[in-house]
Amino acid sequence: MSLTKSTESITGDDLNKSWHLVDLDGATLGRAATRIATILRGKHTPAYTPHNDCGDFVVVVNSAKAVLTGKKLDQKMYRHHTQFPGGLKEATARSVFATKSEEAVTRAVRGMLPKGPLGRQMMRKLKVYPGAEHPHGAQNPQPLSL
Repeated sequence: MSLTKSTESITGDDLNKSWHLVDLDGATLGRAATRIATILRGKHTPAYTPHNDCGDFVVVVNSAKAVLTGKKLDQKMYRHHTQFPGGLKEATARSVFATKSEEAVTRAVRGMLPKGPLGRQMMRKLKVYPGAEHPHGAQNPQPLSL
């Protein structure tokens, strides 16, 4: 009889990944992003393992209808650099939501996930669409309330 206790570590083969559908119509972007990041990491399951990708897939619809509180629409800046001299590009949240709202949602969720290969693997399970239509009907995503 062994007196040592061991913790079971879940591997990727032991997991059954499910699909969730999130509707951002009228939802606050930051609060929705934290819930989405929790599901992508798998922290909502009892089988959570920090060094494994044990999260589920998330389909986000109506990203163009997400809400930012306060003066963030005009004051929040999205920046990226083209890697050329003087290549810093800036855009306000209002212009980003008008043109590519899925980028704003993706950036909000990416900032809440681990950095490195594990975080990039988790981001591949996030599908964001600006309208109500999505091509993942065959996966039968379950609606998730925020």
